Amino acid sequence: MALDRWVALVLLGICMAYGYTAWFTMDATLPPIMKRLAVWPSSFPKVLSIAGIVLCLIVLSGIEKGEEKIGDIDYRRLHEYNLGQAIALLALMVAYALLLRPAGFLLATSGFLIGGSVLLGERRWITMIVVASIATIGIWYLVQEVLGIFLRPLPFFLGT
Repeated sequence: MALDRWVALVLLGICMAYGYTAWFTMDATLPPIMKRLAVWPSSFPKVLSIAGIVLCLIVLSGIEKGEEKIGDIDYRRLHEYNLGQAIALLALMVAYALLLRPAGFLLATSGFLIGGSVLLGERRWITMIVVASIATIGIWYLVQEVLGIFLRPLPFFLGT
């Protein structure tokens, strides 16, 4: 079986467990007044689980497959791909998740965006810094001010 089908099989199991949780476990703990609402807290997870199951079944059945394209990944030749770059990006994601609270959102996110750009080969430093700063501040503003969710912008030792 091809690599994409193995991944779809694993994701199918995850989606089925997620769907079971959304359909049975989450709904059982709702108070009676919440059960009268049109949209429950489990509505979106139910939609996600159904969509995930359908998409996984499509991949497993091979409906989306046509003839093999030149750009397809050949899992037998993984050593020829830039695995070091992919592993470095994964390590950068883990570092971002670990530094998000202590370093603050603005510093951690802009560092992640700039570091990811450098890993992917971008060398225009001014462009990277400007784009990362605008994206970071824009996302922070939307989450903090528009949605009203507190997001620590600066490192904890600065007292915010």
